Amino acid sequence: MFSSMGSTMSILARSATWDFAIQWGLFALAAALKTEKFYDLAGSGTFLLLTYQTLKWGGTQHFRQTVQSGMVGVWALRLGMYLFSRIMGDGEDRRFRQAKENLGLFFVFWTVQAIWVWITLLPTQILNAERKDKPIGMRDYIGWGLFVVGFILEATADYQKAAFRQDPNNVGKFINTGLWSVSRHPNYLGEILIWSGLYISASSVMSGKQYLSVISPIFVYFLLTRVSGIPLLEKYGLKKWGSNHMYQNYLQKTPVLWPKLW
Repeated sequence: MFSSMGSTMSILARSATWDFAIQWGLFALAAALKTEKFYDLAGSGTFLLLTYQTLKWGGTQHFRQTVQSGMVGVWALRLGMYLFSRIMGDGEDRRFRQAKENLGLFFVFWTVQAIWVWITLLPTQILNAERKDKPIGMRDYIGWGLFVVGFILEATADYQKAAFRQDPNNVGKFINTGLWSVSRHPNYLGEILIWSGLYISASSVMSGKQYLSVISPIFVYFLLTRVSGIPLLEKYGLKKWGSNHMYQNYLQKTPVLWPKLW
C-alpha cells in the first residue's frame, strides 16, 4: 500500500515538473515574440502529454485507464484546435492585450495555466498511476455518461457560436440562439460536466486522501464562474451591448449557466 502510494506521488511530482517546465519554457518564447497565439494550444497539448505520460509511467493500462485517457485526449484535441483556429481567425486574444506588454502579468497567465492543467487532470493522473484495478461499475458509467453529455454540449455550443460569428449578418450582434438561448455560457456548463464525470469515474479506484482530487471539478467550476470565464465575458457583454434593450432582455430571461428545465 505504501509502495503504491509512493509510486503515485512520484508520478504526480514528475508530471508537475514537466507541466511547469513546459509552460515556463513556452512563456519565454511567447514573451520574446510578444504573442499569445499558441497559449491555448500549449495548454491542450500539455493535457495530452501528461495524460499519455502518466499512463506510460503507471505501467498497467487497465481498461478504465485507457478509456479515461482517450476521453481526455479527444477533449484536448477538439478544444485545442478550436481555440487555435479561433485566435488565428480573430488575430488576437483580448485577454492578453495588457499582459503582452507586462512581463510579470504575462508570466502569471502561463503559471496559472500550469496550475490549471495539473489540478484539472489530477483525478486522471491518480487513476493512471494506480496499479490496482476494479471491475467497471455504475460509477464509471455515470462518470462517462456525464463526460459524453458535457462534451456534446461544449462542442455543439462552440460550433453554434462559430457559425453565428461567420455569418456577415451577425456582425456586432450577440448570440441568443440554439443552446445559447437556454444558457448564456453553455460551453462552460459542458466543461464543468466533463471534469465532474471524469472525477466520478476515476474515484472508482481511489482511497483515502486520493478523494481530495475532487478539487479538480471544483477548481474548474471556480475558475469558470468566478475568475477567467464568465466574469470576463459578462463584463465584456455589458460594455458592448449594455445599452441594447434586446441584450438586457436576454440577460433577464436567460440563466447564466444552468438552464431552467422547468
